Amino acid sequence: MRSTAFAGTFTFLVGLLVASCVHDVYQEHADVIKEHSRPFYQHLGADRVTAAIGENEQIEGLAIELGEKIRTRRHQPVADRVDRDWAMLRTAKTAAVENWLALARYLTQKQRYEQARRTYQRILDTYGDKLNRTYTEQAELGLRDLANP
Repeated sequence: MRSTAFAGTFTFLVGLLVASCVHDVYQEHADVIKEHSRPFYQHLGADRVTAAIGENEQIEGLAIELGEKIRTRRHQPVADRVDRDWAMLRTAKTAAVENWLALARYLTQKQRYEQARRTYQRILDTYGDKLNRTYTEQAELGLRDLANP
């Protein structure tokens, strides 16, 4: 009886440990996005465009890493389960594309039209799938506006 209780307690503790490790991974990813989003906007506010781009590229790097993890994993989650990796990938991509749009608008306000065009085009080239349609429509509109500044 005593070994059964120990085995049950041990299994429970291992489960808690695994659950806390899983949570930590997703929290770490969320923290990476936050750690690069704040400085991105601080750099824009100080007109440090190159530094802002670097911060956003770090977020894109996380998205690439998560996408690769999803593509290479052995077991896909069952249909009725939330795929936390996919959700985190979407979060990283959304943060990055929203930052690119903010950068393009900033560059337009600063009358740096060629850089703004390249940034809008980057959005179209990188985020052209149907999941990002809202963002690509904004980029297309931005490009049309820049055709007649």
